[in-house]
Amino acid sequence: MNNALNRRRFLGASASLAGTTLFTPHVKADTPIRLGTLASLEGPLATSGQDAYRLVQLLLEEVDYKVGGRRIEWIRESSNAQPDIALARTRKLVEQDKVDIVLGPLSGAEGIAVRDYARTVPNLTFINGSSAAADTTLRNPAPNFFRFNTDGTQWVAGLGRYVKEVLKLNEITVVASDYAFTYAQVFGFSLEYSKAGGKINYLWSPFGTSDYSSLIAQIPKSSQGLAVFYGGSDGLAFLTQYAQAGGALPLVGGTILADQTLLSARGPHRQVLNGIVSAGPIGDYYDNPAWKDFVARYRKRWQGQGGFPSPSSLGFAYTVNLQAILLALKAVDGDLTGNQAAFRKALTGLDFRNRIDARVRLDHNRQAISDNFLNKVEEKEGRLQTVVFRNVSDVNQTLGIPEKDYLALGSPSRNNPGNVGA
Repeated sequence: MNNALNRRRFLGASASLAGTTLFTPHVKADTPIRLGTLASLEGPLATSGQDAYRLVQLLLEEVDYKVGGRRIEWIRESSNAQPDIALARTRKLVEQDKVDIVLGPLSGAEGIAVRDYARTVPNLTFINGSSAAADTTLRNPAPNFFRFNTDGTQWVAGLGRYVKEVLKLNEITVVASDYAFTYAQVFGFSLEYSKAGGKINYLWSPFGTSDYSSLIAQIPKSSQGLAVFYGGSDGLAFLTQYAQAGGALPLVGGTILADQTLLSARGPHRQVLNGIVSAGPIGDYYDNPAWKDFVARYRKRWQGQGGFPSPSSLGFAYTVNLQAILLALKAVDGDLTGNQAAFRKALTGLDFRNRIDARVRLDHNRQAISDNFLNKVEEKEGRLQTVVFRNVSDVNQTLGIPEKDYLALGSPSRNNPGNVGA
């Protein structure tokens, strides 16, 4: 398929802009838009960061690095999933590279740090990458920070109820990394599961742990299943050691556990992957034409060059946020003058379908409302995949709870995991 047709597909009639008018740019057409991106190419989530940049490149190639009559100049930076490094690299993009728009970061605590920095640079616009800590937009949001991907709490919508009511697991142990993203995931899961009457035990480990033997030994014998909220090298290490220890409990996965970053890896962890039920913004196998087409183009572009059999969850989030950037830039003919006011108005009014054909729009905190998917890891087409079996529509950031009541529950943390039955 040629680039012109891809541009029509990507920037065509699939999006609407509520109350937005077109503006004539007041800059020379040959002046590029400098898009600065930040992803974790070091540390426990490096494989996800690599896939994020594969997906960014795929979408920029689809539009031939042009939008609104202007060229896009792509400036890349790398972090290691730590907020201080993310902040330093973001400052470099803004203060040295002089970017117009920042896309990123990847991980939860990084996102909070970048949001706080965004307040100090009110003339620029910051669009999230895949960072999914709830508080990035829910509490004290920055007026120039937008997130078109759903957050970690939204990514588990429907999972807690399913585990209690369908799988009939009455007591479960949560094992999780001790940082902002997993706080959000555990909070959303615990709210649903405990409201349905389930009992939860919690075991936490530092982000970047390599030895889980002592944690595995602490799993209560009364547990009927494990809810595992690890990803990247942490997820690989935990599942490997759990399998080697002869672990046999049913496993429920957080979003980045049952993900191509682990499903595509080889090793003993594969012994316990098959059958894991998880939830998130995508599934590898989904019987939807738009998604099948996108996965096919991703494979064709990156086959033999480090790409996975299908996009990773965190990489997909970058796709959604970049899609929003390009749609809004097209709507304003690339005009970023006036402290980017027209561009931000266009972003605020977007209502579009993402690449898995889910509707995306923003709430008053500039946070996405969109669909979520329940998946099961199965052997399909000769490989392990997450297979979509249920769609949870129009999930907002407070999981349908009135915002005042949801905020009263407190901020997600290891000491506030959302267990209303505790």
